[in-house]
Amino acid sequence: MLDGQARRLIDPVLNHWGPALARHGIGANAITLAGLACGMAAAGIIALGWPTLLALIPLLASRLADGLDGAVARATQKTDFGGFLDIGCDFLFYGLIPLAFVLRDPDTNGTAGAFLLMTFYANGATFLAFAILAEKRGMQTSSRGEKSLYFTAGLLEGTETIAFFVVLCLWPAAFAPLALLFGALCLFTALSRVLLARRVFGG
Repeated sequence: MLDGQARRLIDPVLNHWGPALARHGIGANAITLAGLACGMAAAGIIALGWPTLLALIPLLASRLADGLDGAVARATQKTDFGGFLDIGCDFLFYGLIPLAFVLRDPDTNGTAGAFLLMTFYANGATFLAFAILAEKRGMQTSSRGEKSLYFTAGLLEGTETIAFFVVLCLWPAAFAPLALLFGALCLFTALSRVLLARRVFGG
């Protein structure tokens, strides 16, 4: 829901730094993988039971890298593999953080974490399925910036998910109720995308 507004705020900054990084020989795929490494570091901090505030630094760094890789690609050359790698690393990151909270306290967070991961799976499946059919029909949109895939709007998007992860790091003891609430909203987003697909692709 907030990705469009967020892109308008951050894209000018990213588009300034993207060409500068490209001129120094830093490739988009390398930034994508660096972002994943930062996300894995954040998940490790959480899972090991360390103070979750420490995880905020690599967590936010991973999302900065997720924006910079696209800016570098636009300044050099966008590739299909780069888009594939980007979305794959994004989905892995989104799964790692809830898993880390489950590993941190399985007894308290296990059920809510499993529910949250299931809803992420459902939401991601509808997102990717819509993107595939949109590509098949030649549909295009730039409302979420220049992307390798067709991005549909929804109640919960990347901006809301990152904000949710930040809240979890600030109040880790509230993981279970927050995960149940966010998971329910993910299911609502997935259902709304199904209804949109029925309207757009239903024939």
